[in-house]
Amino acid sequence: MSLKNVNTVLVTACALFVLYLGLSFILAPAASTQGVGLPRWPAGNGDGFLVMKGTREFAMGLVIGVLLLTGHRRALGWVLLMEAVAPFGDMINVLAHRGSTAAAFGIHGLTSALIAMTGLLILRETRKVADGRRSSTATGTASASGSAPLRTAN
Repeated sequence: MSLKNVNTVLVTACALFVLYLGLSFILAPAASTQGVGLPRWPAGNGDGFLVMKGTREFAMGLVIGVLLLTGHRRALGWVLLMEAVAPFGDMINVLAHRGSTAAAFGIHGLTSALIAMTGLLILRETRKVADGRRSSTATGTASASGSAPLRTAN
């Protein structure tokens, strides 16, 4: 299996998981907070904040999905690296609020590491393509669209 195929499977799983998390927080905010590692749950109207979290998670999943489906793999790699900050922040939040250390590292830390690793793999996969475009542009062999070298008749 090629690196591109492995990356596509990883990114698809990531996008589906983030979309699932987002929908879970939107549709059942109170039930979704169990197991995230925080010692106390929001009370009263606090579930409104959980719905906001769900909306943001869902939007992050859509960004991943759109970049994957439109073939913007280099941008996808960078976006995954940026999105790895969210579960890392969740890990810090759980630890700062004296929540479950196991959940902080096992859920949020691991998720952040997996998303970052997937982003790095995508960037590695697309590095040769990006380097090829740069070198062909530097030598003046790229077409007007910048995607393929021009062929000249001898």
